[in-house]
Amino acid sequence: MSTSYVKDQLPTVEKYLLNFAYYMTKNNAEAQDLYQDTVLKVLTKGHLFKKGTNFKAWCATIMRNLFINGYRRKKRANVVLDHSNNNYYINSGKTVSNDGEWKVSYKELVHLVNNLPKTLSVPFAMRFRGYKYDEIAKELDLPMGTVKSRIFLARRQLKKEFNKRMV
Repeated sequence: MSTSYVKDQLPTVEKYLLNFAYYMTKNNAEAQDLYQDTVLKVLTKGHLFKKGTNFKAWCATIMRNLFINGYRRKKRANVVLDHSNNNYYINSGKTVSNDGEWKVSYKELVHLVNNLPKTLSVPFAMRFRGYKYDEIAKELDLPMGTVKSRIFLARRQLKKEFNKRMV
């Protein structure tokens, strides 16, 4: 489909998309951002639109998917939204300390990993170095489920060993 058709149709659904964005976000600024992201996606993916189908529904689906992906991203990042005046809760000065990085040294971690059975330590070390699960599975010629379970077991064993040392 030509992008000129998409550009021509976009103004006809603008009001609907803005209302739909506000309905999902309940915030004017976030609704505007979502609308702009949607328009950008519609324009860049306009060649995928099939003429004869419902353009408004196609745009709404793109917006809904962008909203859901953004929500999941914020949830993973554990973003705190503070809608109070002057960001009172964020700027209250209260901090939470986390000195987990000081409780175990790198040498201790390497020692604990080296004491694991090779079936657990090798996949764990590869994951720690940044390999993806499928890359580890391919490299070690193992099913991905086996790789995931071995890394899980390695983490559990390391936590258990570390807790023994802390007592």
